[in-house]
Amino acid sequence: MPGSPASMEARAILRAAATTTALRLLPGHGVPAPRHLALLSEAELPEPPAVWTDSTALPLAALLAARARRDALTEGTAALSRYFDEVRLRRPATLSSGARSQLYASAGEYGTAIGWPQMGARFGVEALLFADTDATRYRALSVSALAHALNGEYLTAESARAEAAELFTAREWAAADISPLLQLAEALIAAADLNVSRLRGVAVTMRCAHPDDPYAGYAARVVEVMAMVLDRDLGTGRAECQRLLHGSRRLSSQRMVRHLLVCMLADILVAQGEHREALTTLDPFESPEGHGSCFAMQRTGALLGLGRERELLLETDACVAPGSNHCLRTLTPALVRRALAQNRLGYTRRARQSMQAALHLIVRTGSSATPFLALPHDETRALMDAVADDDTVLAAALPHLQATLARVATSGCDAHSPVAAARLTPTERATADLLRQSLSLVEIARERGVSLNTVKSQVRSIYQKLGVRGRTDAVEMLAALDK
Repeated sequence: MPGSPASMEARAILRAAATTTALRLLPGHGVPAPRHLALLSEAELPEPPAVWTDSTALPLAALLAARARRDALTEGTAALSRYFDEVRLRRPATLSSGARSQLYASAGEYGTAIGWPQMGARFGVEALLFADTDATRYRALSVSALAHALNGEYLTAESARAEAAELFTAREWAAADISPLLQLAEALIAAADLNVSRLRGVAVTMRCAHPDDPYAGYAARVVEVMAMVLDRDLGTGRAECQRLLHGSRRLSSQRMVRHLLVCMLADILVAQGEHREALTTLDPFESPEGHGSCFAMQRTGALLGLGRERELLLETDACVAPGSNHCLRTLTPALVRRALAQNRLGYTRRARQSMQAALHLIVRTGSSATPFLALPHDETRALMDAVADDDTVLAAALPHLQATLARVATSGCDAHSPVAAARLTPTERATADLLRQSLSLVEIARERGVSLNTVKSQVRSIYQKLGVRGRTDAVEMLAALDK
């Protein structure tokens, strides 16, 4: 019964857990107790009060942070919409600056955890505005750093991360007080910068700071997989992805971290030429509202490898629609891949516009390897170079962009493949690969999303360039060129 001694005791325990957790979200007070986070993540969110006060805001801050850290995210954006209109409280408030900063920081942490980094960054800005102590400032900076990093704004993220780290050192807080958000932010920044040694250092710090936290241990292992991928150790990375995604450890992990892992596995499969397996891996997933993980974009790598350019464009039309409020970190690779697809289909002007927009985003937000992962090197570089020829800003950044592309693109796959040796176009290359499988021309047309007449025209061109008269001879020629 609601008024029974047992229910009163349960409410008292919950209030005590919320009070303690709200305090421990700030450095200098110890870390939140796992049992408190588990308890709070299962508690119902309260109705908005008539007037917000510190005594109502701080428990909500603890509840939102617990849900973010223990992956209790089933309410999605509705959990924030209950209390906020964008970043403004729906009810009047008489809050102290510190309590307001805490509430905004937890809302930002929750928003980022559900894959809405743009909203997380906006809450982070508000949390910084009201931070009135070094501890509240450190927490606000940590939220801001992760949200901006997940949104692909690496320069802003690194600035916030560096300020938070400097503050942490100056105050001499305990190592256990290092924010897990700040560690994830540093991992994303290091990955964008292709800094493998820094990634491995972040993983070590995660384990040392939180040795008994399985969520931190899982995240540390995912960061190590990032390092494997960038170090081209794809076989080991693939095996570890499978273990982490399907083993019992996934039960103590955060959605955002698992989504990053799924995307890495898909990139590995594309780099290894297993495009259909990549699509199968991605099939169960839908993008969150903010597209912090964009599975539509992620599918484009496999679609590009299969030569299904029209399907690729349809898949990502919503991503580039005006007013989509799309995460920049995942929008940029969508633009690059759309550019390649448009170029293959003969839409040269659109292809250059898409590539130019993507490269300008990279330059403005900070260097990133993400847009070029597992893409065909020579084809991507040719379009990149063509765009930079008429753009002074991109021309200045071109050497760095080329170096980044060389590190993460599918190295030499299109320069040394048998179809490239025959001087086939990218579209003909995709059709030639399907010719080598036991597919009819009708099935090839369906696979590529084009008409049967288009496939017949491409096949005739392939035969002419290979100097053969039929499919059997073409397949034999392609096999011979493979040797």
